[in-house]
Amino acid sequence: MFVFGVAVVFKLVSIQFFQGDKYKSMATKEVVKDVVIPANRGNVYSVNGNLLATSVPKYTIRIDAVTSRSSVFEDNVKPLSDSLSRFFKNRSSSYFEKQLRKARANKNRYYLLAKNIGYSDYVRMRNFPLLEKGAYKGGLIVEQTTMREHPMGDIAHRTIGYERFDQEGNVTRPGIDGAFGIKYLRGVDGKRKKQLIGKKQWKPLQDANEVEPQDGYDVYTTIDVNIQDIAHHALLEQLEYYEADHGCVVVMETKTGEIRAISNLGRNKNGKYIERLNYAVGESHEPGSTFKVMALLAALEDKVVDTSTVIDTKLGYKQFYGRGIYDTHGHGKISAARVLEVSSNIGLATIVDDGYAANPKKFINRLKSWGLNKPIGLSLIGEGQPVVPEPGDKIWSKNALPSIAYGYNLKLTPLQTLTFYNAIANNGVMVKPRFIQSVRELDRVVERFDEEVINEKICSEKSLKEMQAILKNVVVRGTGRSLYLDYFSMAGKTGTARTEYWMKDWNKNRRYISSFAGYFPAENPKYSCIVVIHKPSVKKGFYGADVTGPVFKKVAQKIYIDTPDVEELETLSVKKASVETEYEGFYNTAQKYRTIMPDLVGIPAMDAVVLLENMQVDVKVKLKGNGVVKEQSINKNTKLKNNQTVVLTAS
Repeated sequence: MFVFGVAVVFKLVSIQFFQGDKYKSMATKEVVKDVVIPANRGNVYSVNGNLLATSVPKYTIRIDAVTSRSSVFEDNVKPLSDSLSRFFKNRSSSYFEKQLRKARANKNRYYLLAKNIGYSDYVRMRNFPLLEKGAYKGGLIVEQTTMREHPMGDIAHRTIGYERFDQEGNVTRPGIDGAFGIKYLRGVDGKRKKQLIGKKQWKPLQDANEVEPQDGYDVYTTIDVNIQDIAHHALLEQLEYYEADHGCVVVMETKTGEIRAISNLGRNKNGKYIERLNYAVGESHEPGSTFKVMALLAALEDKVVDTSTVIDTKLGYKQFYGRGIYDTHGHGKISAARVLEVSSNIGLATIVDDGYAANPKKFINRLKSWGLNKPIGLSLIGEGQPVVPEPGDKIWSKNALPSIAYGYNLKLTPLQTLTFYNAIANNGVMVKPRFIQSVRELDRVVERFDEEVINEKICSEKSLKEMQAILKNVVVRGTGRSLYLDYFSMAGKTGTARTEYWMKDWNKNRRYISSFAGYFPAENPKYSCIVVIHKPSVKKGFYGADVTGPVFKKVAQKIYIDTPDVEELETLSVKKASVETEYEGFYNTAQKYRTIMPDLVGIPAMDAVVLLENMQVDVKVKLKGNGVVKEQSINKNTKLKNNQTVVLTAS
């Protein structure tokens, strides 16, 4: 006994003085820790109140097979096995009983019963025999997580967005969910104590959380699910037919800038079109002919030309500083307004080069005054950077001005282009595109987002009205005439741009970007819209009027047929008399009068100039004033001669 006592004393002294630091270090290691319980992210709703994204709680059920007394375990193991068999259906009761007894024999204190089940299944399972006794008597272990679900599936999936962490802790936050996640949707996490039970497994100490998580706020977007569905399927149908690489469509409410629909579809390895990237927001590219609207409006505003100024577009080819520019068709001498209607590259290049070659900075400054050289400042993450070169930049050359005039040598995103077109539709007021209406906690509004004006007036009233008339005529008698409907007016501009033309194989494998930007109805615009499709099959077509125009037309028609307002419904069956009369009058006069002076009184001045320029005799036209022709120097039905001068007075 004495020797045993000495040994005990020796061991105590050894532990206290020689091994003390070692055991103190072991004692300080955490065997109990606070584990974060993520809060439920707030829901994302459409403007109609439809659920777009929600956090669904998921539960993992485990059992501590050791904690219950032997008598309790034996009384409940068979009933628990029966319940599990009925729950899973693919396993027998004897299988579960065998597994539970094995877990108890192996002292398994963390045996998995079910993973990622819903709330109703969780409630059902925790009422099973033995589990109903709770954590201490029955060994019940419950772990709660949340999973993000999108009830609309792939529709607007990228725009709605998500917050995702990889294994290294890097986070990706695209779309609305990503942009507003930290501030509004995330909520406040809760806490729960867990105890280390060996083999790096942690068991909750209690059945309830120590600190309950607080759910995040709900975000109400500007997305209209009906319009979103229309835009999505119209784009998808066209992408599939033209076997294109990717594309996007955006529908914006004119007055407020609220985005009613945004669809971005790209082809994956399997040839299926999915929401891969937010092309409308993040992809900058050369816009092509849709930029001609900006170029001509700048020239009109700077008084470089008037809509009736005669521009010689040659026969479809013209050289600028040693480089040739082509048109699809030769148009000869036409008015500046007609240049945009027929989308003449030569015409726009001539207007901009003649007007600004001596002072190119003036043209660039006009573009900058509209904010085209900088991002809009969207709430979504990843807005593309526009590129507008200026004298002194590495990419600037003598050919820069002619190239920019018809949409090359600069870059814009689809949404940046649409913002400008929307300003034209909105009587010159440029509003910021908006994806969010409000943030709420149940019925309480936490924060409201109102329209934000970027530019009070992009141009003079005169230039604005002239451009609105031209964009309307593009659809009536220009490159977009295939979209014309006599009962529903639209305005806009087609676009066809070469892409990847710097690659060596371009001549053998030509690639284009087709686009259409505009608004509807033309007289009282309610929505603006842009459609962009990249790399359609050249064998099937690549012009904007053929590839993207039909998407624009289908979206516009279906919005007013499938989701009509009462006041708009009354106008659907009424023909636009002004449009019909103007078009028919222009066409009939142009066909009838080839060498005889027509009656031009009452016709828009820019139309009168075009009529005279396209007659079979070479006449010189002088226009005094703007607007509608009031007087003509040569009476109607008079035989015209070559080099004869015709003076038109307009007001």
